[in-house]
Amino acid sequence: MVEKKEPAEGWPVINGDYVVGDPQSCVAGATLASHIEEVLVDAGAAIAGPCKTENLGIEKMVANLISNPNIRFLVLCGSEVQGHITGQSIEALHASGVDPEKRKIMGATGAIPFIENLPDEAIERFQQQMEIVSMIDVEDAAAIQSKVKDCIEKDPGAVESETMIIKLNEDNNGTFAEAEDGYEGARSSNSKPFLKALCREKNT
Repeated sequence: MVEKKEPAEGWPVINGDYVVGDPQSCVAGATLASHIEEVLVDAGAAIAGPCKTENLGIEKMVANLISNPNIRFLVLCGSEVQGHITGQSIEALHASGVDPEKRKIMGATGAIPFIENLPDEAIERFQQQMEIVSMIDVEDAAAIQSKVKDCIEKDPGAVESETMIIKLNEDNNGTFAEAEDGYEGARSSNSKPFLKALCREKNT
């Protein structure tokens, strides 16, 4: 059997309107503009939910994925988000990362593809830990579930590196509005929350 690890305590670490399945599954799903998350979880995915923005939405998705070392495949499915082009932005982030100064996702075609709240280490872990399975604009339940099951059959086991935990902290002056739509979230106008990466080794 492949090696499994415990995800971060309280996983998923970022609240949202996603559906959670077996935390030891190797598959996660971003359903983009569609609400078909149950399709993936029913097939064995660890977590699935919409991801509609190419900035904060992606940041929150990444935080939840890398804090579970068992997740090795990210299935992108559902309708692409018009204007934001979130699915393509996720693919670009995985392939090319961000510009170190501007923090723009390199190669992304969305309107505002800037990753400002994730440290470089978190982006690198996302790139190393995940394999992207692109089914953008596919909503057919049978096709999606078949792909999820294919990924589960190829499960390589938990990532060998220590679990990376992204914690959302608020400063002394602001508050953070918890996610309401998939991996989405909103900031209050006077808020300056930041994401802090913490690494720790979890025993199996």
